[in-house]
Amino acid sequence: MLKKLMSMLKSSETPKNKPAQAKSNVKSSGSSTKTKVQPTRIGELGEHKINIQLDQLPKGCKYLSDLLVANPKSRTGYSQIDHVVITPQGLFVIETKNYTGEIKGTRENKSWTVSNRYKMYNPFMQNYGHIQAIKSLLPDYQSSRYISLVSFTMRCRFSVDPELRKIQSDELIVYDVELSEYIQRKINRIQAEKVDAVLTDSDIQKIYQALSDANITDPRIRAEHVEKVGAGKRDR
Repeated sequence: MLKKLMSMLKSSETPKNKPAQAKSNVKSSGSSTKTKVQPTRIGELGEHKINIQLDQLPKGCKYLSDLLVANPKSRTGYSQIDHVVITPQGLFVIETKNYTGEIKGTRENKSWTVSNRYKMYNPFMQNYGHIQAIKSLLPDYQSSRYISLVSFTMRCRFSVDPELRKIQSDELIVYDVELSEYIQRKINRIQAEKVDAVLTDSDIQKIYQALSDANITDPRIRAEHVEKVGAGKRDR
């Protein structure tokens, strides 16, 4: 009789232990599902945000991203251009930056500062070199309008020339989330100027093809370019 009672007590305790164990497993699993964005992917995510913005451009516009083209005047022999947007009103050449803090500088300053702590090469001077590299590939479009756009993330605040935020300028500094808005506003502004030189659909396709053909995709050359750029920064 005593053995039977002990057996009954043991069997009645077992179900109570199982739910407790199951609850513990669920909690552990839930905490392990939290993911953290790795620093190495921040740049990729930033470029993805820019591509989303560019996908909102008006019909008839074309764009290319991450171009590497030959540039004999560059220290590395190449220019890496983040984005080029081709519109009937001209070409928007975009340089993207992934900094955090106060961005301070003028058009004339060779170096800009980030939160008064770090220096970076004036992005508009950098983008001027990109524009010249593009123009060298487009001999038939030397007189087309080229607009220099520099895009920063919302983690920045600008202490720059006020003119760089005004839509009448052909050099514009913007936040990544307002990129497509600024391009559209600039297109509208140029249209209002009633400029005669407008790129046709055929022109846009010709430019797009020329830049696509000039784009260097060889991984070895791209890696060498990145390495030389990095070495240059370390030498400064």
